[in-house]
Amino acid sequence: MNFIDLNCDMGESFGAWPMGMDEKVMDHISSANIACGWHAGDPSVMEKTVRLAVENRVGIGAHPGYPDLLGFGRRNMACTPEEVRQYILYQVGALGAFCRVHKTRLQHVKPHGALYLEAVENEATARAIAMAIMDLDPSLYFVALAGKKGETMRRMGEEVGLKVVYEAFPDRAYTPEGTLVSRKLPGAVISDPGTVAQRALDMARGFVTAVDGSTIALYVQTLCVHGDNLEAVNLVRTIKQVLGANDIQVRPMGEKS
Repeated sequence: MNFIDLNCDMGESFGAWPMGMDEKVMDHISSANIACGWHAGDPSVMEKTVRLAVENRVGIGAHPGYPDLLGFGRRNMACTPEEVRQYILYQVGALGAFCRVHKTRLQHVKPHGALYLEAVENEATARAIAMAIMDLDPSLYFVALAGKKGETMRRMGEEVGLKVVYEAFPDRAYTPEGTLVSRKLPGAVISDPGTVAQRALDMARGFVTAVDGSTIALYVQTLCVHGDNLEAVNLVRTIKQVLGANDIQVRPMGEKS
């Protein structure tokens, strides 16, 4: 692979409470996953982040989650597939409105937090998300977990006719099974720029090293750095430098050449 997308979760401030360093991070990424107001963000932050992405020629993705502002969308909720479908329609539609106002378009949809993890494990949830995306815009990319654990998301996306893009997380530790180590455990989030950049390079080359030292094969098309990581700016800057030094270009997932 001689090119890869570098995405970051953004637009996570809310009202008077700032989070992340979106302006600085945006200089180094190719795609932005913008919170849609339910786990983070608000209308003002959504519009500001869309405008920032347009100015920096960064691909725009919707990052919808559970309606869990207090828990930052990282707590699971007992929602029916129909509720999940409606939640996706509502949030992605809202971000899409800001995109239209600023004469740009959505590139992709990536579920957030607990909703993402539920889609990894639950076929009905994954299908509900995929169906909502398909109903909104069949040209949108559906971002799914890379590796065997992302098989459910991949299959549901492809069955409804979506283009699936495979994602890995260089700033997160992996279990031997190919899932992300729970944030409740020490070492789950990796903040050293050199370590994260090397993991990003490994992922671009097709593998990741799990916490037990085993190697997991991955086909990766986009790399994610979490915007709430205190080292986010250094991480994305270093990742881009290391990838470039190894002849791997960073460009949006929707860019063909």
